[in-house]
Parts: sequence; C-alpha cells; structure tokens
Amino acid sequence: MQYIPHDYQTAAYNRILETPKIGLFMEMGLGKTVVTLTAIQELMYHRIEIFRVLVVAPKKVAEDTWGRESQKWDHLRDLTISKILGDRKHRLEALDAEADIYIIGRDNVKWLVDECRKRKRWKFDTVVIDELSSFKNSQSQRFKAMRSVMPLVGRMIGLTGTPAPNGYMDLWSQMYLLDKGERLGKTIGAYREQYFTAGMRNGYTVFNWNLRKGADRIIQDKIRDICVSMKAEDYLKLPERIDNVIHVRLSEQEQALYDRMEKEQILQMDDETAVVGLSAAAVGNKLLQIANGRVYDTERHVVQIHGQKLEALGEILDCNPHDPVLVFYNFQHDLEAVQEKFGSLAPRTLKTPQDIADWNDGKIRLLMAHPASVGYGLNIQDGGHIIVWYGLTWNLELYAQANARLHRQGQQRSVIINHLVAAGTIDEDVMRALSAKDDMQSALIRAINERREL
Repeated sequence: MQYIPHDYQTAAYNRILETPKIGLFMEMGLGKTVVTLTAIQELMYHRIEIFRVLVVAPKKVAEDTWGRESQKWDHLRDLTISKILGDRKHRLEALDAEADIYIIGRDNVKWLVDECRKRKRWKFDTVVIDELSSFKNSQSQRFKAMRSVMPLVGRMIGLTGTPAPNGYMDLWSQMYLLDKGERLGKTIGAYREQYFTAGMRNGYTVFNWNLRKGADRIIQDKIRDICVSMKAEDYLKLPERIDNVIHVRLSEQEQALYDRMEKEQILQMDDETAVVGLSAAAVGNKLLQIANGRVYDTERHVVQIHGQKLEALGEILDCNPHDPVLVFYNFQHDLEAVQEKFGSLAPRTLKTPQDIADWNDGKIRLLMAHPASVGYGLNIQDGGHIIVWYGLTWNLELYAQANARLHRQGQQRSVIINHLVAAGTIDEDVMRALSAKDDMQSALIRAINERREL
C-alpha cells in the first residue's frame, strides 16, 4: 500500500528528524507508528545517521503491531525486523540476528540491558519507546535499566497518547529519558520540591502531591521544545462517540452489605466467610468488587452479592442481537460471572492473533477483555462498535487506550461506550475521577501546542 501522509504526520516526521530526543504525544489513531517507521527508514537508508534501532513496546504490540505496520506500507518493506520475544533461547537468537529494527517487550528491558552488559556491548544507537508513559514510575526496574543505557543512545523517540494519565507527576521520568533531567530536574525529589506541595500524609509518608499554582504552565514551557502534542479530534474525522452511564441499583439488602463493608471494613457473611479490608486501598478494592456483584473473601473464595450488572449487560445484548459486544472487566470473578451467565454466546478473550482475526471478521459475539491486556496498539476496530465497562478502572491511561481500540480511524460506525455504574457505590467516584483526569491531560496536550505557536 502506498503511504500518503497527512500534513500533521509530515509535521511529526520532520520533528523526529530535527530533534534527536523527542516525545510524540500523539493520540490513538494518528498513525504514530508509521510516522516513526518512516523517519527511521529516512535516517537509516538515506541520511545514514542511524544503524540499529531498538523498539520497546507492550507485549501484544511488540508481537504484532510494528511488524504488521512495516509490511503494510510499500516504502517500509525493506526494513528488516527481529523480535526479541519468547523464552530466553529465542530472545538470544533474535538479539544476535542481523536486522534494522529489534523489538522487545517492555517487561524484558532489564533482561536485555543485563545481557548487553555481560557482553560489554550495547548495539542500539536509537531507541523507540512505544507507550512512553509506561516508564512513568521512576522506581521501576524498566526505568532504571533504560536510564543506565541512555548515555549510549544517540536518538530517542518516546511515543504516547497519554503523557500524564494521573497528573503532572507522571512526566518527570518520561522527560528524564529524553533529556537526562535537563528540563525538569535531575531527581524526582527535586522535581517534587519545585513544582508540588505535599497533600495527604501519614507521618513521614506522603500519599499525594498537589501541583503548585502556575506550575503547569512552567512545566509546559520547559518541555515543549522536545515534545509534539496532537489530539485525534483536531486532525481526524472520527466516528461519533456516544458515552452512556447506565445506573444499576442494588436492593436494600445488597446496599446494606455494601454500606457495612464501607463503614466497618469487614463483612461477616457467616461463621466461615468474611470479607476484610486491612487498609484503605484494600477496602476500596473490595468495594469495587461488591459494586460489580461478587467479592473475594479472606480465603479468596468468591462470594456472590448481587447480579444487577449481569442483568444490565443482558439487556444491552438483547437490544443489540446482531452486534458484537466488547466487555471490559476488572476482576477475574467478573469474567467468570459473565462466562457463566452468557455461556450460550461463547464469550471469548483475545489470546492469539487468530482471536484478533476472528473478532475483526465478526465471528465473536461477546468479547471479554481486561483493559490492561488490550490497552495498547491492537487494531480491533473492524469487529464491532459497542463497548460495555462491566468493571470500572481508576486508571485513565488504561481507560482511554481501551476505548480507543474501537473509537479510532477506520471505524465505520458510531462507537457506543456503556458504563455500568452501581448507584450509591464507589463506581460513581471512579466515573468522576476519570472525567477530571481526562480534562487535566487534555489541557496539557493542548497547552504544549498552543505555547509553541505563541
């Protein structure tokens, strides 16, 4: 297929060529993969400036997306790819193979760095991190491993559509991998001190940090020279997105069980069955489970509380008898509950490339997915246009990326996103939090572009 770039893709491509260390904050559907591959092809084969590229990506994206995208477009088919995936034997074989681009899952970054250190040779002059925001934790092994080899990397391209899924604190480690602390400080501590004030604390432990007044504009100004921000709604004619909040109501008895767990942090079902939350986080987790209908007890047995969300899901399926439906669940018992209730529809999960093909071919009526398993890079927009959030997530990044599996370029129908929200429960808090975080992140993305144009 011939690649004819949109103007915004050409602009992003030129910025990659001009800026050795760059962050592309391009929302889902804008084609950041093909833009990056096109820049790699130019730098490698025409300008002779780079020789070996490492792409770090989520597992499913590493397995499928980059290889498929390179074969999709005529101008990229000469690029050779080696996938450092699978068991140790296969990873070593792929690492030793001759290729232009080497692709590895982000969970194996530390292994790769350790292996190269043993060999006393780091062979990659360019690194692409697909979903840079997955390196937002400065204490993670993947961040520390990548940080240790950045002095050996001449070019760095960080790709993400969600640069600050949980707030500006997420930016420091991502920017550090681009500029080694030049813009936002050499340490996360220094960054916190300059731009944040301590919020909730327990003794010496701070649970959250609040952005100082005006700090957002300062941060935006500091990073805009090495970041490109683009929102899909500004460049693409996406299909209409319809968000529905479907409130389900617990019976008085069911609500009483929920309220007791919230207040007392323990739910004694009988002499042998108890649900206990030993911390505020654990209680919140239990409340999310109860809102969905089932909860794990102290022995990790499943306790049935209600079936209100199952009934609501059944109504959605009945109202769309000929349409495939994608259901996002939160807990394993959510998956099991739906499988038991709707077994006649043969619910499937995405485990193999064949599952992806079957969904896109309309062969799967009910697709079950955890947002963390399909959140990045998978092109499944051909298979359906209806999403149901059976179990909600606090994580804006997973939420946005999961919805973008269907609401993206190539979708032919309006995308309907149904949120099953148990009234009078923590579900309502989650919906409010997701809306607030999305407003903040959208403001960041827009501000970087607006300030560049000043």
